[in-house]
Amino acid sequence: MSSIFTRIINGEIPCYKIAEDEDFFAFLDINPNAVGHTLCIPKKEVDKIFDLDEATYLGLMAFSRKIGLAIEDAIDCQRVGMTVIGLEVPHVHVHLIPLNKMGDATFQNKVSLSKEEFETIADKIRAKLK
Repeated sequence: MSSIFTRIINGEIPCYKIAEDEDFFAFLDINPNAVGHTLCIPKKEVDKIFDLDEATYLGLMAFSRKIGLAIEDAIDCQRVGMTVIGLEVPHVHVHLIPLNKMGDATFQNKVSLSKEEFETIADKIRAKLK
């Protein structure tokens, strides 16, 4: 059975897409730690990050860097943090989280946003992609 992320990539589940290329996909986390919290995933469904082949791993890091720089330009924050935990969904995903304090990275506090706010944030980040 496909992971929820594969279903998002295939358009079966809606998302607030930030970017996509042949191998990777980025979209806003719908249960964000902070405004602009984005997930970057490989289109290839692999459960654990270190099980990715080297080219896909390095490609995911380069793709995540590009998205992270756009987030940093679009969202008022001190920096964008990156974390890979991988317990929630059995599909590799990189969390890019705008940070202003350590608590923003703990997954304990969540931000509630409306559909319109998600759309505005996604538009702002997409506009900053280089």
